[in-house]
Amino acid sequence: MNDEKIVVVGASLAGLRAAEALREQGFAGSVTLVGDEPHRPYDRPPLSKAVLAGRLDAKNTQLPQIRPLDARWLLGVAASALDRQRRQIVLADGRRIGYDKLLIATGTHARPWPNAAEASLNGVHLLRGLDDAGRLRAALVAGPRRVLVIGGGFTGSEVASVCRDMGIEVTLVQRGTAPLATALGTVVGRFAARVQRAADVDLRTNTTVEVLEGDAAGRLRRARLSDGTTIETDLAVVALGAVGNVGWLSGSGLSADERGVLCDASCRVLDLDGRIAENIYAAGDVARWPHPLYDGRLVRLDHWDNAISQARVAAHTMVHGHRAPKAHDELPSFWSNQFGMNLKSVGLTAPADEVAITQGSPDADKFVVTYGHRGRLVAAVAVNAPRVLDGYAALIRARSPFPPEINATDGPAELTPVPAHSPFAADGRD
Repeated sequence: MNDEKIVVVGASLAGLRAAEALREQGFAGSVTLVGDEPHRPYDRPPLSKAVLAGRLDAKNTQLPQIRPLDARWLLGVAASALDRQRRQIVLADGRRIGYDKLLIATGTHARPWPNAAEASLNGVHLLRGLDDAGRLRAALVAGPRRVLVIGGGFTGSEVASVCRDMGIEVTLVQRGTAPLATALGTVVGRFAARVQRAADVDLRTNTTVEVLEGDAAGRLRRARLSDGTTIETDLAVVALGAVGNVGWLSGSGLSADERGVLCDASCRVLDLDGRIAENIYAAGDVARWPHPLYDGRLVRLDHWDNAISQARVAAHTMVHGHRAPKAHDELPSFWSNQFGMNLKSVGLTAPADEVAITQGSPDADKFVVTYGHRGRLVAAVAVNAPRVLDGYAALIRARSPFPPEINATDGPAELTPVPAHSPFAADGRD
């Protein structure tokens, strides 16, 4: 094993923690980390929160290295192709890096605005990496007259929150019925809409941006919306979700598309025929795998805890192979701070067909929503009540029935489940 070469493509959280886990588990061969950014691994969650708000300097987001790696770092150069026959990674500068085992940890990138000419206008921003955050922070400090946020998911809502904290006028355009509703359903979406409007966000739901228009100098000036209105703006943030960084795998025969790289629960990558691709593994935001807690449902998670847990499973599989298989079954969890509220989630909300408020009340700005699928508890979201989720996590792991019997002192007199994604008025009111 001392002569074995492992290459990790992706030098972010999952790549770093996988390399550390390889050493912890006794791998003594060579480790090479390839990263398309020039930066050492850094923490991404603060970018749309503390960094954008100016509370944290971008240079202070570097991730700590838990143990010595004795690794080769190739930063600032992207992988451009995978030659499986020769077991080589082709880099953008033409170099080829040989491997005995390969870990794909390339993560995701922000989905770009679909019109390239409009996307290139001065004032149109994406937010995914450290450099993106630096450019957007500088643009906000310069004092735009109005920021247009396209997309009401977590990144878009967090950006809108920072803008309002800075006193900048914001219009947020959301295709669906409410911000966060696509991910968290009607109940949380309705609450988020109310909170954003209370913060004087110009929230446009059930609406899309049809055209971004610039002036003769190529500077963004306005946006035309599907409701027939026009927004005068000189800064737009495109927050339309994330896409797997898999372009370099084109033609490799691996099962990979914008949804991610398909692998099994032990992080072994599958080929187009559904067979295990020898000595190739995946971890982190780019990995898509059958989650054991959700009856094999294929999931891809842009979650911090998941990246660390999956990286360790991948390293275990690479070192120990079939001798001691381990399945990645991390319970999904994430958090978000926006508009003065804290959101924390455990479990997988996507398959839910019903939801029920089990503690607190939206009217009190503090509550817990539970999510059920075919009579089973699958997720819980706490708004301004993060400490209560450990108990819900245990119930989810135990495959408890839905709605759960919590018997909390702040619970409703009677649990009343409602459809998870029932339509409601576009203004966010009943």
